[in-house]
Amino acid sequence: MKNNNRIKREKRERRHKRVRAKIKGTASRPRLSVFRSNKHLYLQLIDDEKGRTIVSTSDIALKTGRKSKIKMTKTKLAFEIGKNLAELATKKKIKKVVFDRGGYAYHGRVKAAAEGAREGGLIF
Repeated sequence: MKNNNRIKREKRERRHKRVRAKIKGTASRPRLSVFRSNKHLYLQLIDDEKGRTIVSTSDIALKTGRKSKIKMTKTKLAFEIGKNLAELATKKKIKKVVFDRGGYAYHGRVKAAAEGAREGGLIF
């Protein structure tokens, strides 16, 4: 079983490298990076030229905040995280981003986070 998990992780890392070879975040158009674990989802806006994270959020930050009492599925929570990231980005005057799915398939929580960010006002 451990070997299978290692192979899955290595395949995702290879896909991620292919995606990252094609996209790059700048200060005016940062990269929206997605990291998905079994339990949590993390989103970051990254300026690759300076190597700095501009804005970051996760479901952990959202749970400890205003919506901690509401029960949600992981997919609905991902949508809310996307909207939250968009709010934080608009405060920093960021409208356009480049989407980096992190080697994950564009469905489920990754897609919900992207749709939430779009609804929040970010343009891909």
